[in-house]
Amino acid sequence: MAQNTLGTSQKPVQQTGTVSKQPRRIWLDTDIMVGMPDKRGAREVDDAITLIMALRYADKVQLVGISTVTYAEYGYNVTRKLLGWYNRTGRKIPVYRGSDTLRDIGLETDASLAMAAALRRERLPILAIGPLTNVATVLKNHPELAKQIEEVVVCAGRTPSLPFRPGLELVTVGDYNFEMDPEAFRVLFNSGVKVVLSGYECSVYTFLGRTDLDFLAGGSEGDKWLSKTLGPWQMLNKNVFGVDGFVPWDTTPLGYLTHPNYFKYYEAIPVRINTRADDTGGSGQKPFLEVSYDYKDTPWRATYAYKTLPGFEEIVIGSLKK
Repeated sequence: MAQNTLGTSQKPVQQTGTVSKQPRRIWLDTDIMVGMPDKRGAREVDDAITLIMALRYADKVQLVGISTVTYAEYGYNVTRKLLGWYNRTGRKIPVYRGSDTLRDIGLETDASLAMAAALRRERLPILAIGPLTNVATVLKNHPELAKQIEEVVVCAGRTPSLPFRPGLELVTVGDYNFEMDPEAFRVLFNSGVKVVLSGYECSVYTFLGRTDLDFLAGGSEGDKWLSKTLGPWQMLNKNVFGVDGFVPWDTTPLGYLTHPNYFKYYEAIPVRINTRADDTGGSGQKPFLEVSYDYKDTPWRATYAYKTLPGFEEIVIGSLKK
């Protein structure tokens, strides 16, 4: 990553974190699709792995509620299934259906109403590992609740001119969570809420191969089901990206909350939405969510995770073995 794309007004930092005796209470907003039939053969599995990891690290984070976005009904059902298998806390964790269309900011759903109600009761961070439609709806309809959000941790964003090319760099992919609803990010940044971006650049350092997860096939009922869904996803990644495994993208935003010492960050870095030629093979233009200290004309700021340190991959795998 070229330094001149970021400017030189601030240096990278590594957060030291603080040890808390109590788990941090958080809201999870997810576009979980694991196990959903797909013409390509599989849907992404990283939201499911992130949910399981959050449940396994209940000493660090406590899920107050979960909202689904994109295929919200399927997400609702599969989330409840995973909770039945992996929620060993003894706590009931409610799940709420959110936006299906990702283009209906302001339309209240069970998810936005429940998220708003939770924020009225207490100040919370939101871990958003899908498009931000649900979060933006709360901020648009209930702007007074912005002060009740400690921070929104999002799997999105990039440094300028950084292509998203997983694996053997055969294919360029988009910044999915941002590109599915860019307006939701405008609502978030305009609200003044603290934002943490942990996307491709940070997550690509973590890779789960077939041998890392073979143990699931001989595990519990949930492990066996998860193992069956991972196989097609690994094969799809091999066919598209040339590698027999996958990056569990959404685990790094969770890692910011559970294991902050395993990442490097740019603090208070300016954020801008830029429009330029589509880098994924399209003929037109598209928006890019980008960060750089050279951006002097934007009021938006974020904490930007740009590197995962050694050891975090083992933490992710270990959470599945607990």
